[in-house]
Amino acid sequence: MPVAYMQSIAERYQRLGYAPYRWFKAEEPPAWQPLAKPLAAARIGMLSTSGAYALGQVAYHYKDDASFRPIPAGTADRDLRFSHLTENYLVDARRDPGCIFPLRALRALAAEGAIGQLADQVFSCMGAIYSQRRAREELAPALLAAFRAQQVDAALLVSM
Repeated sequence: MPVAYMQSIAERYQRLGYAPYRWFKAEEPPAWQPLAKPLAAARIGMLSTSGAYALGQVAYHYKDDASFRPIPAGTADRDLRFSHLTENYLVDARRDPGCIFPLRALRALAAEGAIGQLADQVFSCMGAIYSQRRAREELAPALLAAFRAQQVDAALLVSM
């Protein structure tokens, strides 16, 4: 059954007596760029906001965690873990990580030649970061640097 997520948040803030939730509103359109090469020749990265991490990495700490985890692209589903502020949305992801962290699908696309190659590491963060400033000033630049370091041509954003 679908969840009216935005409405649910607005109602929760109202019940708790908080000021209305301030959704992010961009001041400028995103700096979209046309892909400079065919997808079949492109190096693809991925960012999931699911709070995924690999076995042996540290879980997210839930409150305004603006960190991210580099996860080797060869990581098996059985070695993926999830921690997120909205734990109730992770039931399916824990059964099938591919529904929110599609590494298997991306590896298959690379194997069949639909994409040139998958970056050596893909990334995950916990999308429930309340501070827009921290997301904009800390997380986004760090992710951009990490993608650039891997010479990624395009990145798939898998939001939760």
